Amino acid sequence: MAKAGRQSEKRMPERDAIVVGAGFTGLSAALELVGAGLDVLLLEARDRVGGKVESETLSDGTRVDTGGQFFCRDMAELMALIRENGKVPAMTHYDGEMIYRPPVPPQQGFARWQGVDALRDRMIATDPDDPDLAKLTVADWVARQDDVAADVRKSFLRLIKGLWCRAPEEIAFTWLASNDRRITNTYSEMEMFLPGTLHALADQLAAKLGDRLRLGAAVTGIEHSDTGVTVITGNERFPAKRLVLALPPVMIRRLPFLPALPERLQKALSAWAPGLSIKLQASYDKPFWRERGLSGAVMWHEPQGLYACDASHDDYAGLIIFVGGPEAQQWHGRPREELTAFIREQLIAAFGPEGGNPRDIHVRDWVDDPWSGGAYSDVIVDLDARYAEEIINEGVPPVHFASSELAPSYPGYVEGAIVAGKVAAARIIAEISSKPAE
Repeated sequence: MAKAGRQSEKRMPERDAIVVGAGFTGLSAALELVGAGLDVLLLEARDRVGGKVESETLSDGTRVDTGGQFFCRDMAELMALIRENGKVPAMTHYDGEMIYRPPVPPQQGFARWQGVDALRDRMIATDPDDPDLAKLTVADWVARQDDVAADVRKSFLRLIKGLWCRAPEEIAFTWLASNDRRITNTYSEMEMFLPGTLHALADQLAAKLGDRLRLGAAVTGIEHSDTGVTVITGNERFPAKRLVLALPPVMIRRLPFLPALPERLQKALSAWAPGLSIKLQASYDKPFWRERGLSGAVMWHEPQGLYACDASHDDYAGLIIFVGGPEAQQWHGRPREELTAFIREQLIAAFGPEGGNPRDIHVRDWVDDPWSGGAYSDVIVDLDARYAEEIINEGVPPVHFASSELAPSYPGYVEGAIVAGKVAAARIIAEISSKPAE
């Protein structure tokens, strides 16, 4: 399509809906809308789809997920997509002993994490309307649990840094409890992965959209009224009846709106902070840890926020190391060689000399990512933002907001992204179908 200025806007077709953001939320929303027979355009700022799910090809030719990767059989929407698109998951290797750093006997380590699970259950069971919890951070709440062993409380805080990728001293407790209530899997959320990458599934979904998808189309403005929207990318203007912003909250608030969004909604969007995360992939000639009866999983009590697991499949051998929260912030922007040297030291301490001799260590730093803000997901850090999610989910029709963070189930996961996209699409389909024909 030739680029057009404001004067040619009238010649642009008004679509039923525009979706901004081609992660799994945007892809799911667009495909649902197309399936309902609507005229849809999906705009993506990056030169690829997938959002926080992406991949790269290593020097040995192996394609690996450098963003979102793991899932489990309880995640029904994602499992259905995998089956429909002919993908076959691999089971994450968990056979063998886990390594604890600093070292503790396996029985003690197991007991510690049983205690963490119990504390997590206690958090989930709290009353969200209890005024005594309203102004607490996660760290505040944990400090109150004085009947729980100190090492269990410390491990729980480590879990927060690793999974939610922010300091527990920042995260709003009531938000975290609400978030965790919606993560209902009985199997480990890291039970499976796709050997050909989860990102390849995103590519497959995108291919179904054909020319309805535009890459490299960063949105520079959004004009909206009760009757429709115009999305501006560079010098092109795209009018539509409805808009889905399939972006994390921290990215939505960066967009220029005309008129400005209501103050209540601006406050709700400003309540979030991006996750701080770095993902590394250490590749080896063989999964040597298995020969020693080890699972490949490493749980670091110190430094907090580190976790490793086995990502081997077929002829590929490798470990994934996650760095989350303040530890990721500390390494962000520092020379890559310093980070990889630090990780080698940690792997040597965990596995011995063989651990420190990978063929390659690939680093993906998600801290302050230009198009997602961070990873794995945004978290609420404003203690006064009790209803931020509800306010954002209401939107300002015809503008709708959707992201994994706002999902009614599995927020922060790819499963949640798919659910959020389908929910947004269902709202638009209902709105359009209920509107009298003009």
